[in-house]
Amino acid sequence: MAVICVDAGTTVIKAVAYDATGAESALARRGTAVSRPAPGHAEQDMDAVWDAVTATVREVAAAVAGPVELVAVTAQGDGCWLVDASGEPTGPAVLWNDARAAATVDAWTRDGLAAAAFLVNGSSAASGLPHAVLSWLRAHDPARLDRSAALLTCGGWIWSRLTGELAAEESDASAPFMDLRTRAYAPELLSLFGLEWAERLLPPVRSCPVAGLTARAADALGLRAGIPVVMAPYDIVTTALGAGAVAPGQACAILGTTLCTEVVAETPALDGEPTGITIALPGGYLRAFPTFAGTEVVQWTCRLLGLGGPEELGELAGRSEPGAGGLAFLPYLSPAGERAPFSDPLARGALLGLSFEHGPEQIARAALEGLTLVIRDCLAATGTDPAELRVCGGGSASATWLGLIADVTGLPVRRPADAEVGARGAYVAALAATGAAPSIAAAAAEHVRLRDAVEPGPGRRARYDRLFEDFLTLRAGHAGAWPLLAEMRGRA
Repeated sequence: MAVICVDAGTTVIKAVAYDATGAESALARRGTAVSRPAPGHAEQDMDAVWDAVTATVREVAAAVAGPVELVAVTAQGDGCWLVDASGEPTGPAVLWNDARAAATVDAWTRDGLAAAAFLVNGSSAASGLPHAVLSWLRAHDPARLDRSAALLTCGGWIWSRLTGELAAEESDASAPFMDLRTRAYAPELLSLFGLEWAERLLPPVRSCPVAGLTARAADALGLRAGIPVVMAPYDIVTTALGAGAVAPGQACAILGTTLCTEVVAETPALDGEPTGITIALPGGYLRAFPTFAGTEVVQWTCRLLGLGGPEELGELAGRSEPGAGGLAFLPYLSPAGERAPFSDPLARGALLGLSFEHGPEQIARAALEGLTLVIRDCLAATGTDPAELRVCGGGSASATWLGLIADVTGLPVRRPADAEVGARGAYVAALAATGAAPSIAAAAAEHVRLRDAVEPGPGRRARYDRLFEDFLTLRAGHAGAWPLLAEMRGRA
């Protein structure tokens, strides 16, 4: 049985084919554009995303031997993908990293609404979540809301194109409107944010729903109509599954557009510090801390230093001693501020401690150390003590960064053998959803393989313990300037 899994990321759509043994047999990729039509905006053309899906699936379907019997989809989460009563887009998708509603989220935080919501759904507020985007659209584009009949996510949009059905996968629905105790939409959360009017837009919540491929979609994809299509959990969840993090206490870090540090849990965390997000999984939960800035910081630093890419950055950073000669880098470069492990739409980055004694080597080292200290900060916020950290995403190709993560966290770091970990997680979820495997854990045990561990360097942990405390102290001091900096931006 051949299986095709689609992983629709923010900037790249991937389709991976697996043969009857579960081995990867074909791979196709297509880039997708993120448009920024106004400051803080991040949007995508929904039809262009669908076109990229069809192109990648057709490519891998033509490359496999034998018929394709199953399709699974995972995709970027959050955001606002609105469709009309015919299932057609009513405008561009507003993405998870959009910042247009930052002022709204700031007000919710100051007024205590965000903290009150956390007690119900275990997720902090962020400008790219549906409640914030809907509030902004109500104020600035009510005509679009009048044209809209359903609020989807990227995965829900693709699944609707494949099956003709509308649904919210449980993981996508977890924030911001779900009561995690009942795993259903909570009317009190809609009321809390003044969004009672938006209830009509919310599709039914389903866990890894399965439906048949429509004839229209089958023709577009070059597949047989009627084969089952699974909407797997969204990408940060399937990435954890594809890394084999399926049991309580197992941890994973995604080194991608977001740095997402996450730990599997048996129960939802509703009474702790209102940071991060909590996601419903089949039989459990995922406590996750997805940042607004990840490998884009690496790319920005490469441009700043005139480097050819991340590999050159790692080599340059390796020429500096730990601590980067006293430089500290706060990597909060997103216009949306930061959402994990703290939430502040005004947060901004900084390179602290510069002098004539510093050069490109120290700046490169400080950038990677800053990102890695964020991973440790998020890991600490999970309140767990994992035995190892599994890592994946584009950043995991950097040997320098992997060694730094091991040193800073003090944990063995392991990478999955699969290059496309999110697609592997969708495969694992699809096997369980269709009954081809008794559970996600059983499917992961059979199909997830790990590479050798990168161990922490001897004697490094104590130094990074001190640097971590320094990092937190410097951030707390710099945070006092964030409101002033926001005021300055407003005058620019």
